[in-house]
Amino acid sequence: MITGSCLCGAIHYRIEVPLGPVTPCHCTQCRTSTGHFSAATPVKWEDLALEGELSWYDSTPGKARRGFCGTCGSYMIWEEFDGLAYVSAGTMDNPTGLSIDAHIFYADKGDYYRCDDGVPCYAQGRSSEEMAP
Repeated sequence: MITGSCLCGAIHYRIEVPLGPVTPCHCTQCRTSTGHFSAATPVKWEDLALEGELSWYDSTPGKARRGFCGTCGSYMIWEEFDGLAYVSAGTMDNPTGLSIDAHIFYADKGDYYRCDDGVPCYAQGRSSEEMAP
């Protein structure tokens, strides 16, 4: 079981199904909304027990939105309206047992860091064959 919360504790969640890997996204929107990059793992909405009310921002109207705590501003969930909640790994209580599988939108990353953790870095999305240098 995975549990997690926002910084102030107004929002808590519980996930009782196995989760897949964590994928860091380095796109400009993720970097701007989190202050660095976003790292999340998908879970079906019906498998996410959420307590508290998220505030939503339509970051890509009609295609995707981001769920935040309205009190402390913690970035909790990304949603693409595909039946999945992409839960921010940083909001999860340790231990998670999760690992990173690939970096996406690496071409958009900040110029002040690099990822050398040995997993693939895709210049754009995972469907792109182009690997980032």
